[in-house]
Amino acid sequence: MPRKGEGSFQSTSVDILSIAVYSFFRHDCILNLVKRHASAHTPQRDRSVRERAYLLIQQKIARGEMRPGSAVSEVALAHELGSSRTPIREALGQMVAEGLLEQTPNRGTIVVQLRRQDIIDLYEMREALEVYAVGKVARQTNSPQDLQRLESFADEILRIKNDLPKSSDATLNEKQMGRFIACDLGFHTLVLRMAANARILKTVNETRLLMRIFSIHRYGHNAALLTKIHKDHHGIFEAIAEGNAARASELMSSHIQGSQRERLAEYDEWEHESSMRETLPVFLNFPGAAES
Repeated sequence: MPRKGEGSFQSTSVDILSIAVYSFFRHDCILNLVKRHASAHTPQRDRSVRERAYLLIQQKIARGEMRPGSAVSEVALAHELGSSRTPIREALGQMVAEGLLEQTPNRGTIVVQLRRQDIIDLYEMREALEVYAVGKVARQTNSPQDLQRLESFADEILRIKNDLPKSSDATLNEKQMGRFIACDLGFHTLVLRMAANARILKTVNETRLLMRIFSIHRYGHNAALLTKIHKDHHGIFEAIAEGNAARASELMSSHIQGSQRERLAEYDEWEHESSMRETLPVFLNFPGAAES
């Protein structure tokens, strides 16, 4: 545990999960931070086959290459890593225990499918942990370097928003959403690192990966939403810098609750569209439907 005032980047253990999930976003605002922290603690060459399998599966889930409900092939993963199936099976077992994958009687191991209540549960847990963490950070003495990084992550959202008029779309495209998610992750992960509680960091990162599974369906953000998120992040940064723990906790709670409402609205719309796709052929096959 670092003493008060010590930098948090050097004092907390590396969270392999966040490195794996977002390493595919090639934007400097998060990539350099992740590479620098990873190289200092866990060089790639030192990772076991099981760890590499664990990271590979997470990356495939985060990229959308493994969709919710899709089967995970031990043979294909072993071939890709050039290994036996044993470490792959061990990595899959760990991810089943963490709730990222699940075992089924007929299809073997599959990527978990979130229900509406799962989203509520995950956000409630995330809110409890991040509100505590940001209050702790606001009460302690933080290094100027960490505060500067935190402000940079917050302001990057505004820069992304200002780039939006340069494109023909009213919302962020896939590449821009990748840049946004990377910076959003960077902001929240840095707050957790500054709190110097490795267990909270790991739990929240696992929660975010589960949400990422659902967010494969996520739409691009528009300028109004980006403006709101920047306001939230910058307000949290200012409260931390001023040492106002109550304000920082209040803003973080409101921010996460707002994100929860957005995800639930997206889930409800996605569920409605899925239901329509399942029932629409019935109406199309109804006698006389072709004549209307």
